Amino acid sequence: MNFKIQNSKFKIIMIYIIGHKSPDLDSVVSAIIYAIYKNKLNDVEEYLPCVAGELNKETVYILNKFGISFPEVLKTAESKNIILVDHNEKSQAVDGIEKANIAEVIDHHKVVFECSNPIKFQVEPWGATCTIIADLFFKNNFELSNAEAGLLLSAILVDTVITKSPTCTEKDKEIIEKLSVIADIVDWKKFGMEIFKVRASVSELSEKDIIKSDFKDFVFKAGKFGIGQVETVDLADFENRKIELLKELKNKKEKENYHSVVLFITDIIKEGSLFLVSSDESVKITEIFQVKTDNKEEFFVSGIISRKKQVAPKFDEVFNK
Repeated sequence: MNFKIQNSKFKIIMIYIIGHKSPDLDSVVSAIIYAIYKNKLNDVEEYLPCVAGELNKETVYILNKFGISFPEVLKTAESKNIILVDHNEKSQAVDGIEKANIAEVIDHHKVVFECSNPIKFQVEPWGATCTIIADLFFKNNFELSNAEAGLLLSAILVDTVITKSPTCTEKDKEIIEKLSVIADIVDWKKFGMEIFKVRASVSELSEKDIIKSDFKDFVFKAGKFGIGQVETVDLADFENRKIELLKELKNKKEKENYHSVVLFITDIIKEGSLFLVSSDESVKITEIFQVKTDNKEEFFVSGIISRKKQVAPKFDEVFNK
């Protein structure tokens, strides 16, 4: 399966399907599989999956595992027809989005979106955008190949933390069961742990790469916030890197004019997260999570494993007044 950005001389009206910056597995797979869905639905070859940046480790691993070629990077959306997947906040979108023709949005996050034209806008309160896309395949009786089902399954398992996340719904679990049969994966929990072991292996990554591997911008009234997340099966792997990670967070905050930059490292076994914080108001952040500590830059919070459900809404409540 090869995806190539078409040269404009061919005069084909292309619709580029793309996820957010710092693309994660759900955003990349959503773009790939939704392009397949739209081309099948309309009997065309006009929908092209793209990415808004470099692929992270588990995405590379999964695409290679299922024999899927990497989508090309779209450097700017300016003057292009665009479908946004796995995000709708323009602060998280590819450069040039303000001058793009946004034709559609399919997402599972909160809605922070304005558009001067009526468009198709599908948002479901499910654990992954790939759950929505898989559901569309099933509702339309479209066949999924073994590889396509494997990609969708992988993304849903990552986004729902193998169904442990509070974002996981009964619909996600239903779709996981269906996809695992098509993908011929007998033990999807074991398969999920396989992905997280790849995801958690950070020994060869720089601090900068760790932070940006799953990083999203949020614009609140108090300023611009950056919230990154890394999952691991053992927090001890990060013990010797906390000082350098904090230095990189401070550097990013100063250079890119953030109010706060936060990295939370989630232990999926212990079901809690270590927070590393660089902020103008670090005391407020500890108060958000009801943590009593003298160290405002580093603290552990039990039960926190979801940025979408448990972290971003808390920041919105306090810093968007």
